Amino acid sequence: MKISSMNWMQVEDYLKGKDICVIPVGSTEQHAYLSLATDSILAERIAEESADPLGIAVFPVMPYGMTPDFMAYPGTVSLRHDTLAGVFTDILDSLYHHGFRKIFIVNGHGGNMPLEKTVNEWSAANSGSRVCFYNWWREPKTWAKVCEKDPVGSHASWMENFLWTRLEGVNMPEESKPMIDLKKLRGITPAQARELMGDGNWGGEYQKTDDVMTEVWNAAVEEAREVLREFSEQ
Repeated sequence: MKISSMNWMQVEDYLKGKDICVIPVGSTEQHAYLSLATDSILAERIAEESADPLGIAVFPVMPYGMTPDFMAYPGTVSLRHDTLAGVFTDILDSLYHHGFRKIFIVNGHGGNMPLEKTVNEWSAANSGSRVCFYNWWREPKTWAKVCEKDPVGSHASWMENFLWTRLEGVNMPEESKPMIDLKKLRGITPAQARELMGDGNWGGEYQKTDDVMTEVWNAAVEEAREVLREFSEQ
């Protein structure tokens, strides 16, 4: 149930029976040979596929996040923490004003994780509200499925390479890339980070078979739906 496919009158009717919604948030940043919108595409799709059978409304994805380390890669857009926190506070204020009280945020980007503190503080300050900040790729069942297929998976590697994040006409390298030393990313400039990361894949194979990716995806959707259902019933 996508908000983009509803008008205000339909939302008003929806709120007569439910006070829950889902907001996906991602990023626009380098993902090696994959779409710059990978994190946004995956967060929005997880949100929609998990919420649709439950009849829960899903708002459009927030496509920008915090990604300063990737600013040497053209196309990357990075927000300051204060900017992203301010935008989300305004979003939550708007939803609360209309009567939404349970807000499930599906996050698709590791750099956005500091936002969880912001939304938790907002919830504590707004009576009757509850917010769940859900990092879909880090959840236990989903991560276990990833590790079952290949324990070496990372940013821009096979574990983000789905049919809907690939680009037409772009071929993937066949080799497995050695994992970079993530500790070396600390305290360096974006240009130095690009020199360290090369094409942007942090390590691992670039692509698995579609059968493998379908298993990973189904595990992720099923887990998100389970958590969302429990959240809606609390």
